[in-house]
Amino acid sequence: MPRLPARELPPPPPPAHLREWLDEGVVRADRARFLADLSRRSLGLGRLLSLWCVAGAFALGWTLAGLAVTAFAAGGGPGGLGGVTCSAAGAAVLLYAGLCLARGARQERRVRRLLCAWVMAGHDPEADARLRAPARSAVWLTASLALGGFGLWLAFASASGARPGTDTYGEVAYFTGFGMILWITALLGLAKAAAYHRWTRTPPVPAPTPHPTLAA
Repeated sequence: MPRLPARELPPPPPPAHLREWLDEGVVRADRARFLADLSRRSLGLGRLLSLWCVAGAFALGWTLAGLAVTAFAAGGGPGGLGGVTCSAAGAAVLLYAGLCLARGARQERRVRRLLCAWVMAGHDPEADARLRAPARSAVWLTASLALGGFGLWLAFASASGARPGTDTYGEVAYFTGFGMILWITALLGLAKAAAYHRWTRTPPVPAPTPHPTLAA
């Protein structure tokens, strides 16, 4: 069967009173295909890379803010103009990253609602077992743990290893903030993987659909 366009979500399942009259094999095939697509959207490698790209945008905005502080500290003239430019660019990048994060959260809620709706639209042990996606869950957990560990090390090492007269407060604040961005991104990834794993262990229970001849 052809795949859905990259940006288009699967449709919701037909109402129960219509599913009673549809071909059971077609409904089961659509359910398995849509659940596989929604599962990839929810816990796929692309979703992880999207989260990291948003974190990269936050890191870029934080870097521009640090450059602005450095430029303002250098005094007026070209330094002041550079500080204004970096401040405006940093604010724009941070705003864009925040909008991307909010849009991703809305998309995630839509995917979760569709997942629950299609799970409740029928029962297929083989398709339902594939929802657990242990390999993808392991990738999310491993990558998030590695990123979080590096972020914590960077934040604490920059603060504890600072030496008066050698490292400035701006440098310490920059590396600490950069490490915290990585750490928060890792927490979001771990929470996402844990929530998905918990959901696949206790998914919504599909209600039994009466046969048309029995419902008449």
